[in-house]
Amino acid sequence: MPSESRARPFALLWTERQRRMVVAVNRAAAALGIAPGHTLSDARALEPALEVAEATPEADSVLLGRIADWARRYSPWTAADEPDGVVIDITGCAHLFGGEAALAADLTGRLRAAGFTARAAIADTPAAAWGLVRFGSPEERREERLDGLPLAALRLPAETVEGLHALGLRRIGDLHAMPRAGLAARFGGKLLQRYDQAFGRLDEPISPRRPVAAHRERLTFAEPIATPESIAGALRHLLGRLCKGLEAAGQGARRLRLDAHRTDQRVEDEPQALALGTSRPTRDPAALARLFAPLLERIEPGPGLETLVLSATETGPLSAIQTGIDGEGGDSQGIGGQGIDGGLAELVDRLALRLGERAVLRLVPRESWLPERCVAPHPPLEGLPPPKPWPSGQRRPLRLLTPPEPVEAIAPLPDDPPLQFVWRGVRHRVSRAEGPERIECEWWRPEGSLGLAMRDYYRVEDGDGRRFWLFRAGLYRPGENPRWFLHGFLA
Repeated sequence: MPSESRARPFALLWTERQRRMVVAVNRAAAALGIAPGHTLSDARALEPALEVAEATPEADSVLLGRIADWARRYSPWTAADEPDGVVIDITGCAHLFGGEAALAADLTGRLRAAGFTARAAIADTPAAAWGLVRFGSPEERREERLDGLPLAALRLPAETVEGLHALGLRRIGDLHAMPRAGLAARFGGKLLQRYDQAFGRLDEPISPRRPVAAHRERLTFAEPIATPESIAGALRHLLGRLCKGLEAAGQGARRLRLDAHRTDQRVEDEPQALALGTSRPTRDPAALARLFAPLLERIEPGPGLETLVLSATETGPLSAIQTGIDGEGGDSQGIGGQGIDGGLAELVDRLALRLGERAVLRLVPRESWLPERCVAPHPPLEGLPPPKPWPSGQRRPLRLLTPPEPVEAIAPLPDDPPLQFVWRGVRHRVSRAEGPERIECEWWRPEGSLGLAMRDYYRVEDGDGRRFWLFRAGLYRPGENPRWFLHGFLA
């Protein structure tokens, strides 16, 4: 809302059962007695000049999710609390910001600077914080302070609150002397559930908006940092701490993510993020720092970075094995009992970062005689599948055309090699030939990858010494017209 219009009474409306209802108001409207639940006619009776706009719950929900994501600077455990709140589990995080009060002040100060009206309360349970921030003083957090809050602070349905009022119960403290069995019999189990959650007798787990990595390290700076050297030094510090935790757990990192929070980061903005993957689990901080080095150039610190968060989003089991009986070479990180040279692993990771993970693969045999299906891509350093034999005794081209390209060929009948063929408009006369070699597709693939069940391959050489791998698809039979294809080039 523009700042010049905040002083004017304003309300958001929602249509319910053909009635225009007020769902939210600003402070100017609230001062006039207008409140959510009023109809538009009642609100206009209190203030004829009331400005209104249509409520957009979907957009509000999206914005609330962005605020919850932004609040991850204070704790990884954040979640949207529809329709107007965010819940944050700051257990073990408050000391990073100078204590609970300083954390709450920093959070509300940033939200207000972004144009939001914000209140924060810290309590021992999510339910108590919910009630205090809406019905009490944000500074009040002790059990006795909950006693003075209205029953609506327990997140009870309106009909339940009205029923309790009919019994003369107005405050949460009034419930202490009431028999639990009687309350449950009259108002159901929801009342006691909310009551016990507020006082910590019943757990209320918070489901974070994003998965929280099991191995995660955070570094908040007293003064913002902006130079490449300071950012690289902070990352090395985080990697050292993260790898110590991975070592204690017997794990290695497979995927890592670095989140960089700027001092001028807006609530709706995502932190700058860098991600990398490794070809095998690893916990070598020096090697990981070298992998991150070219990525750090992408960070734009602007006025400075105030927080860095490093997470191992995917890990794998990792144990150390000795590579030599004399101990030279140290311990090598192994996978499935196999030692892998660290230099090779780092080379693969550097290539994957530059070219993409899908561009660095290993070809392994596959049980198929069709040339385009006889190998399969596999991650370069992961455990290999059970070995399968390569075709032996037959020469194969180093380069295959994908897909095979049709040619026009002239060949004697029935199975002789071609005398000449035309490929891409150029005629090649065959001087030498060898074949055929018959290859059929798997019985469960009746037409093969080209819709052709049987192929006869020939190795041919033209008058200029160039060698080709041709095949005829089909047989010369009455009513059939076989087709010829060029599939590769021979050395």
